[in-house]
Amino acid sequence: MKFNIANPMTGQQKLVEVDDERKLRSVMDKRISQEVAGEDLLGDEYAGFVFRVSGGNDKQGFPMKQGVLCNHRVRLLLKRGHSCYRQRRTGERKRKSVRGCIVGHDLAVLNLVVVKAGDNDVAGLTDDQVPVRLGPKRANKIRKLFALSKKDDVRKYVIKRTFENKKGKTVTKMPKIQRLITPVMLQRKRRLKSLKIAAVEASKKAALDYARLKQQRIQEEKDKRRSAISKRRSSRRSALKAAATDA
Repeated sequence: MKFNIANPMTGQQKLVEVDDERKLRSVMDKRISQEVAGEDLLGDEYAGFVFRVSGGNDKQGFPMKQGVLCNHRVRLLLKRGHSCYRQRRTGERKRKSVRGCIVGHDLAVLNLVVVKAGDNDVAGLTDDQVPVRLGPKRANKIRKLFALSKKDDVRKYVIKRTFENKKGKTVTKMPKIQRLITPVMLQRKRRLKSLKIAAVEASKKAALDYARLKQQRIQEEKDKRRSAISKRRSSRRSALKAAATDA
């Protein structure tokens, strides 16, 4: 079985292959997130080391899933937010094969994380410090990393990376800062605010015009009705007068 050991304190990784069954017994039936002594698993070179089981893959490449309490492969209905699954369409669910979280003989690779380092330095794991290649991207996180105030220019503190490309040119790469407050952003914000205020005022004016027009139409209908009633009354009076003169 292969053991992929990661040391977050130095940023190094090491792959160790173990075939001795007596050594492998110390990690068998352990679950993900449980700890194992390095001396029992990998020998005296790792005396004092404590490793945490973080995952692994079986011989067919199926990953271990936390919470599946078995040491074999099962098929689970997974949806967005579950590990070992990436949603392709909105609301999609899919039945996928995953390996249980208990360590067994069918695993090809087991991932371990150094929780506690021993007294001896191990080549490729604790003897060197690997610099962090990528820095934070968000403006507030850059401020937090360098303890900056809001008045400081964040753009001067972005972590850059200089390297040679395939053509032999020296290239400097840096991330685009997210949530950076610039004059253009403030101008856009002011414009959106003015558009919103203008829209509110336009809707108020439209509502006022509509109410005025509605009142005008109601008044016109009332005047029309009154004139029709007065016409009917005058025609009745004239008819009565004509009948009285005839009589």
